[in-house]
Amino acid sequence: MFKTLIVVDNNEQTLAQSFENVITFNSYLRDYPKHNEPKTRIINLCDSSQYLSKGYYCSLLAEARKHQVLPSVKTINALRSGQAPMLNVGQIDGEIYFGNALNELQSKAAKSVFKQYPAPILYVDEQGLLQQGSLSSLNDEQYSNFVAKLNTFTQTQWRIGNVQRRFRWDMAILVDHNEKVPPSDKDAIARFIKAAAKHGINAQALSFDEIDNIAQFDALFIRQTTAIDHPTYRLASKAQSLGLVVIDDAESILRCCNKVYLHDAFNYQKVPSLKTVVVADLSAQTLEQLEEAFTYPLVLKMPEGSFSKGVFKVANRSELEAKLTDLFEYSALVLAQEYMYTEYDWRVGVLNGRAIYACRYLMARNHWQIYNHDAKRFFSGGFETLPTFELPKVVLDAALKACKTVGKGLYGVDVKEHQGKAYVLEVNDNPSIDHKVEDGYLGDELYMIIMDEFKQRLEARGRG
Repeated sequence: MFKTLIVVDNNEQTLAQSFENVITFNSYLRDYPKHNEPKTRIINLCDSSQYLSKGYYCSLLAEARKHQVLPSVKTINALRSGQAPMLNVGQIDGEIYFGNALNELQSKAAKSVFKQYPAPILYVDEQGLLQQGSLSSLNDEQYSNFVAKLNTFTQTQWRIGNVQRRFRWDMAILVDHNEKVPPSDKDAIARFIKAAAKHGINAQALSFDEIDNIAQFDALFIRQTTAIDHPTYRLASKAQSLGLVVIDDAESILRCCNKVYLHDAFNYQKVPSLKTVVVADLSAQTLEQLEEAFTYPLVLKMPEGSFSKGVFKVANRSELEAKLTDLFEYSALVLAQEYMYTEYDWRVGVLNGRAIYACRYLMARNHWQIYNHDAKRFFSGGFETLPTFELPKVVLDAALKACKTVGKGLYGVDVKEHQGKAYVLEVNDNPSIDHKVEDGYLGDELYMIIMDEFKQRLEARGRG
């Protein structure tokens, strides 16, 4: 059974006449927690519109004391910083008291808002922005209505949000439920969620449409194929600006998604890679220079692409000219790269500079890439997962060196090995992690490693 305390800024005589459990903030600060007290829940009615106000400290202390509190510090910060969503003013035209609107026709919208931002008093301002109200702002009629809703609320079991209090942080795992080749399958996502829970993180797999407000979360884990001119990049940027821990971060997306950046960075940092030339025009001189630099066949790559998309092999001058003509319709630059066939490509998973898994990706049947997007049956080749300590040293060293040019996120490095040498093809942000593929050696430990990285970053953010 819970004991309920109603905490106010100063002596609230009118409220105290209706409720026996009204105390001031100073009393809560001085007299609680008490020895052997029952489980306690706090209704914080102090003004929390200002940072480090009594209202802010009331919720902060309640969380430190393991008291269930309304509103939480996270809710206070979201409402105070203006990160709550812009709402249609026509939806709600009055105050919301504990999720109840005075207009019954608006009750569904009010409950939805309260579920996202559980606070005693909410209202929509003239700009359509959700705000937290205070007792001092209520007129006599509003005060009377509020007291009635407060009386009802104190007698009910609290079901605030969907998060059990055993979780310390909230994480959004961004997915696209309709993506044909997602970075992680449903079984892998389920294992990420389970591993997150063991690290005190409440993780939810959500699409863009299901994320009402990214500011509600502490972390964002992107498991949808990324691109620069795309919502994934914009969401990562917004989440970072709000202080969330984000993998992969916007900088990693920007750098990995553009092969022109990677090629230039590899050259500058002396990362071993295949001979590559950036092509900017279709002149006869350019074509001749390409033929002097390469032998046929050669590979043409769009600067942006994933899962072997935007990569083409040409066998002669006419194919070269035709394909470049086509690609220049979409990009001002195209990469030309030497062709090197191997029976498999290495994929090295790297997290914050540490190799965490290794796979051999075999070429698709009767194809020169690991993915054959034109195939009806054999879309991809086989694979073999092995411990990172069995990687050839040249491959491991090349992969780790390549990641240093990008950042400290979660990457999948594609490497070819030929005659004892390693050649980095690219560094992929948001790499594939599927159940029974990339986790084939470590099993559930792979998901634990990744979630432990989130936990460490979240703890470091808290100390910062």
